[in-house]
Amino acid sequence: MRIALAAAICILTGSAAAEDTSQPLPPRQISWPFSGPLGTYDRGTLQRGFQVYKEVCSACHSLNLVAFHDLAAPGGPGFTLAQAKAIAAGYKLPADPDDRGEIFDEHGNRLKRPGVLADHFPPPFANEQAARANNSGALPPDLSLIVKARVGGADYVYSILTGFGHKPPKGFAVLANKYYNPYFNGRNISMPPPLNKGSVSFADGTPATVGNEAKAVTTFLAWASEPNLEQRHRLGFQVMAFLVLLSGLLFLTYRKIWKDKH
Repeated sequence: MRIALAAAICILTGSAAAEDTSQPLPPRQISWPFSGPLGTYDRGTLQRGFQVYKEVCSACHSLNLVAFHDLAAPGGPGFTLAQAKAIAAGYKLPADPDDRGEIFDEHGNRLKRPGVLADHFPPPFANEQAARANNSGALPPDLSLIVKARVGGADYVYSILTGFGHKPPKGFAVLANKYYNPYFNGRNISMPPPLNKGSVSFADGTPATVGNEAKAVTTFLAWASEPNLEQRHRLGFQVMAFLVLLSGLLFLTYRKIWKDKH
């Protein structure tokens, strides 16, 4: 009887464990310089993260809410205005009608113009249908607010980017056109491994490991999700300092008024 009971428990436990493999692992806990009430963005990391986004992620993912002038704004990645203008000019965006009212050239191609600071980052695909057609039916999400939109924030994004390469548990089925990633809901993800060692060549000499690339682009996307974070932290510190000072003044005033009343 005891043996049969133990066997039944083992079977039930094994079944529960098998079912749990469809649940994502909790994100890895990373110490981010921008987290906490006094957190700030590292400018070098932000610029490396922009490079990773531009050279790797932008092939599939849009950044619709970020304008080129944001790259040179206070609290941003620290690019100069000239650098931001050059980055914008490197993108070709749909042009307004020409002097004949045409928006296509003689070959039927859409007229293009260089980007300017006021423009937002253009999407990689013309529409949702084109995006799905180029990604086996999956729709790559816009990354403008991805860090704020996902439970786990920066930790989640970093874990997804570094979560490829794990061997699926025994009995786990990786679906067609999917990749195993233990941090993704269902563990079947449509995105192929986006980062590889040496995916980019960082100008400052930082080793282009998958971990460094993931930290850089996650930091950049955290800034894209919350570009005013440093300003908000400074304002919060100033408010707290004012409240402490005000409390001290009120206490001294109280002592002065009531010192002869007792």
